[in-house]
Amino acid sequence: MTPLTPPTADPAAAVARFAATAPADVAYAFVDSPVGTLVAARTERGLACLAYEDLGGGADPLLERLATEVSPRVLHAPARLDDVRRELDEYFAGSRTAFDLPLDFALMKPFARKILAVTARIPFGVTSTYGEVAAEAGSPGAGRASDTGPRCRGAPANSIHCRSITGQIVTNSRVAPRGTSSR
Repeated sequence: MTPLTPPTADPAAAVARFAATAPADVAYAFVDSPVGTLVAARTERGLACLAYEDLGGGADPLLERLATEVSPRVLHAPARLDDVRRELDEYFAGSRTAFDLPLDFALMKPFARKILAVTARIPFGVTSTYGEVAAEAGSPGAGRASDTGPRCRGAPANSIHCRSITGQIVTNSRVAPRGTSSR
């Protein structure tokens, strides 16, 4: 009979073994930015989440949502999000106005997907009202509800076009810290 080797008590070694033998379905990382710490998560299909780390009770509720709605195999794996970090750094440095990241819309509801598709077509630096966005999405009476698309908690909305949402205007422009205008 072959003797069994007991597992190590080192958590880092256990995580490394898991990552090497059973890669996670969802990899996430914390990304420092000029507007605060962000949580980015990706699947094989693409970026599934880009959200403020301190929004809605912190990262734990977001990670629970990913585990429930996408896959329970969620792992902190910053290296798998290097391209996200690079594109965000370029955006905040002013050398990027659009993102080339593949996206995974698993966390978005159908209405939010429609709104996001419309807002993605707004050119950089151009403004549109929520009412105009809702009308173009086929829901002309849903102007107030249309602001949920670009702000959808845990969705990749901000990676399509970073937005400054002020009153009833959607602006594709520079992102400013929350509570201030980017114009």
